[in-house]
Amino acid sequence: MNLVFADAYTLNPGDLDWTPLTSLGSVTLHDRTAPDQLIERLKDADMVLVNKVKMNRQTLEQLPNLRYIGVTATGYDIIDWKAARQLGIVVTNVKGYSTESVAQLTFALLLELTHRAGLHADSVRAGDWARNPDFCYWKSPLVELAGKTLGLVGFGDIGKRVADIGRAFGMNILVNRRHTDEQPPEGIRYVDQTTLFAESDVVSLHCPATDENRGFVNTSLLRQMKPTAFLLNTSRGVLINEADLAEALNNGQLAGAGLDVLGTEPPAADNPLFSARNCLITPHLAWASLEARQRLLYEIVENIRAFFAGQPRNVVN
Repeated sequence: MNLVFADAYTLNPGDLDWTPLTSLGSVTLHDRTAPDQLIERLKDADMVLVNKVKMNRQTLEQLPNLRYIGVTATGYDIIDWKAARQLGIVVTNVKGYSTESVAQLTFALLLELTHRAGLHADSVRAGDWARNPDFCYWKSPLVELAGKTLGLVGFGDIGKRVADIGRAFGMNILVNRRHTDEQPPEGIRYVDQTTLFAESDVVSLHCPATDENRGFVNTSLLRQMKPTAFLLNTSRGVLINEADLAEALNNGQLAGAGLDVLGTEPPAADNPLFSARNCLITPHLAWASLEARQRLLYEIVENIRAFFAGQPRNVVN
């Protein structure tokens, strides 16, 4: 086996042990691989691991030895999986490894928007409390979550975990999902998209990106939101029309946004959301806790072992 990991750094910048993977055979680890380096680096590979490196039909057709692609993530839209199937290449992904971490970051963003702990901690460090004539102060509105409505677009593993946490905060839960042919869990109401955006105090996106939903969060939908509502996105950046969201934030059409993903990553320096009012942006880190990355590495290895055994698991094509 000759396995090449084209972009290994984000999975393991140095705090994980590669031994479970490298013990499987001949393994070459590249921190990053540019598009013009891809063919040269993979030309002799039987197996490839990728996280964000794209592999289209043209690339796959130039890799005659390739029999396996392991996507080190849940989403696999970086791979032309139909072409891979036609070429006899198995493609696998990893599900569920980051559910807890993504749900946690979702609420980290929401709690920062509602209480601005970072803003107030910086203010205290700057001496504002020491100079204040009163025993307390606050520099932004403070919002209690209990009794508020949390609207979830998408209700897979992460959406369900976010719903659990929301209910623990005393929030009411609305869900918009593709498949509504089953009864919702107790305490949860399935609604259409417009109703969800109109009634929710917090809208959180937890759905995959498809050709049908790219940019669906646009001016028309944002105008349905309450001016006191917050928008969260820890799924895929392309779900949001970023110019429309920036305009809505700057016009006060909603109270704020918390985003862990953007449409292009890394983003352009002039992305309109960087200067938008009350917009928190983190650099696509929801999945990247140490514990989640340890689970991811374990599942990558198990996928490869299953492929060796002739019983591939988590096959997407």
